[in-house]
Amino acid sequence: MWQAARLVATFDPDLVEITALSLRVSLGATVIASLIGLPLGAWLAVNRFPARRFVIAILNALMGLPPVVVGLMVYMLFSRSGPFGVLGLLFTPTAMVIAQVIIITPIIASVAHQAIRELWADYHDLLISLQATRLQRIKTLLWDGRRALMTASLAGFGRAIGEVGAIMIVGGNIDHATRVLTTAIALETGKGEFDMALALGFVLIGLAILVNLGLHFISRTERGARW
Repeated sequence: MWQAARLVATFDPDLVEITALSLRVSLGATVIASLIGLPLGAWLAVNRFPARRFVIAILNALMGLPPVVVGLMVYMLFSRSGPFGVLGLLFTPTAMVIAQVIIITPIIASVAHQAIRELWADYHDLLISLQATRLQRIKTLLWDGRRALMTASLAGFGRAIGEVGAIMIVGGNIDHATRVLTTAIALETGKGEFDMALALGFVLIGLAILVNLGLHFISRTERGARW
């Protein structure tokens, strides 16, 4: 354990490289998923259409997508025999981002929908009286609900940074190319290199704690109306 702590404290080059790639992949996936999920959640909260309840039920169900199934689907799409094989994205960080986007978009959209639905109940009469268009309503709700929506994005990032199944399948855990925290922990444990595995684990736990502190801070400031 002391050796693992030393690796973290001395910023071991391999540890830094793996952490940097993990952050780049997960942050990229979170940004893309937020750009899709946040407006989708707001749109579902504002609009009424015949299949709305069914769509919301499907969205909530997709929050539990098995990551290995997502990884398999992305692998088949980008393998040489797949429809997008010509792009050569398999076993690259881009493929890892795509897999994570598929996994976390339903989570962000569902959390955003819950938050915007409550906000819409408060703003409904005002926005209707102002004859705001659907787009204007969505923009207003997204802006006024930005703190809750940041919580949705942080929840998505927390899910993405701890992902291993899909990332292992589409990334291949290639050294200096697609090796991230979770896949590196699995590899180092299998090799019996427990010091490095523990060091990676410490970093991953630290990131998880930072995400939870961020969620706690945002929820406190929202309740205290300090923002």
